[in-house]
Amino acid sequence: MLVVEKLNQFYGQSHILHDISFTVPEKQCTCIIGRNGVGKTTLLKSIMGQVTITADTLSYNQQNLLTTKAEKRAYQGIAYVPQGRQIFPLLTVEENLRVGLPVHNYREKKRNSTIPDFIYQLFPVLYNMKHRRGGDLSGGQQQQLAIGRALVMSPSLLILDEPTEGIQPNIVDDITKVIRQLNREWGLTVLIVEQKLHLINSLADHFVLIERGTCVAKGTGQQLTTELINTYLSV
Repeated sequence: MLVVEKLNQFYGQSHILHDISFTVPEKQCTCIIGRNGVGKTTLLKSIMGQVTITADTLSYNQQNLLTTKAEKRAYQGIAYVPQGRQIFPLLTVEENLRVGLPVHNYREKKRNSTIPDFIYQLFPVLYNMKHRRGGDLSGGQQQQLAIGRALVMSPSLLILDEPTEGIQPNIVDDITKVIRQLNREWGLTVLIVEQKLHLINSLADHFVLIERGTCVAKGTGQQLTTELINTYLSV
């Protein structure tokens, strides 16, 4: 379980996140929702240790993350797919996936060289294109590559930042099915930022609603009411 209590984040003099508190239950899917610019991406970066924060508690499976360096959080079973995919465009698909493989001997930097079979089973297009450069893939294929790269370490918590943004509808459906399979069939805990309401309704066991850097509502997926949607999500 991921536990966040009274998390605050500042960019210079600007107070971005205000006393954010929520939990991500094990083997369930929690959606972070809210309009653009309210602090959702900053919240994920805070959890991953990419920005400086203060918090009463930030822990995963009872392990304190506040004192854990960002690069070490992956070894605690946390995988992160950032907004914008951030693949390596000049590396092949296979090489991009190998980058995500765990280093088993940290001092000697020895990396497992075997890409798990389930990656190509989840995303067959990656197998078909494994010798092509990442930059030659479509946006949707790059997103599948980014998710695959995060999964090669077999994490227990997968964090995704708007994985369907700017992607053609047929690949959105494919990615949604994979996320649902990972969560409901494989028991992977998922924390996801998503804007599309039908996907939120399809995936979310729980939601956390952010407005101007503050958590204004949270609960089960069934508690995401039309009133909340109209007040905080409608444009």
